[in-house]
Amino acid sequence: MIRELAPAKINLFLHVGARRDDGFHPLQSLAVFTGGEAAADRVSLAPADDLSLALDGPFAGGLEAESNNLVLGAARLLAAGASGAPVAAITLTKNLPVASGIGGGSSDAAATLRGLRVLWNLPLDDAALCDMAASLGSDVPVCIAAVPAFMEGRGEILTPVAAMPRLALLLVNPGVPVPTRNVFAALKTRRGTDMALPRGAFRDTGDLLRFLETTGNDLEEPARAIQPLIGEVLGAIARQPGALVSRMSGSGATCFGIFADDDCCARAANALRSAHPGWWTAASFVPERGLSVEQVGQDIGPTPEGL
Repeated sequence: MIRELAPAKINLFLHVGARRDDGFHPLQSLAVFTGGEAAADRVSLAPADDLSLALDGPFAGGLEAESNNLVLGAARLLAAGASGAPVAAITLTKNLPVASGIGGGSSDAAATLRGLRVLWNLPLDDAALCDMAASLGSDVPVCIAAVPAFMEGRGEILTPVAAMPRLALLLVNPGVPVPTRNVFAALKTRRGTDMALPRGAFRDTGDLLRFLETTGNDLEEPARAIQPLIGEVLGAIARQPGALVSRMSGSGATCFGIFADDDCCARAANALRSAHPGWWTAASFVPERGLSVEQVGQDIGPTPEGL
């Protein structure tokens, strides 16, 4: 049995450009991923004579009507690329809300590719999986390595972040639908994709927050117009002791808060669960990503202070 976690993908900022001729919108974003199991799906894979998918977990019901699940699509794609048969018994434990702006389906597909690479003993590195993953969806490539990265293009152009501090992260979803196509249709103000992205490292939380002050989520305003409850969630997060930032992730409706420490984050999660039992609330974190030995002392480009 192979088990892979599929962490939530959080867009710390999201800038959108004018719609391209192919129908996609160019973007700039900083994506980070949750650590541990508090805010992650789980994909389990075992040898089998055919391909099957079983669903469990608190949000499995939201996928029962999907005939073209990304997990199965990922399995078939990988098998075709390896000139083999897609045979595996896959179980998806769906702990993350469905279609909620935190890349759950994309992360599930990426976890499936990683797990089947091991199960089928395929000599493929992450770069090869990313090339395959792009055909499954714009968010799938960044979910392969699941490390902090700047996203550009339609999401497939990735620049890993050299260093990221550990962040105490609170996720809150009010359980309201916000169709992505409706959000983009209502989008009026765009920051565009010409921002000079830092090529270096975020050495501490203050460093990161100073950069985030220059950014935002272009999709937040149209999403709030469609579902005003998102504004209530953002306000509830911002009012919690220790909250440093509160924003919406992706096209919503999941919102996040960066907190001063894990204790403040856990207390905020408990307070919001008590006040709003119908909301999905998870206290999580973004793991620290440090500079490698080779990078220490090197000029890795301008840090956010130089913007």
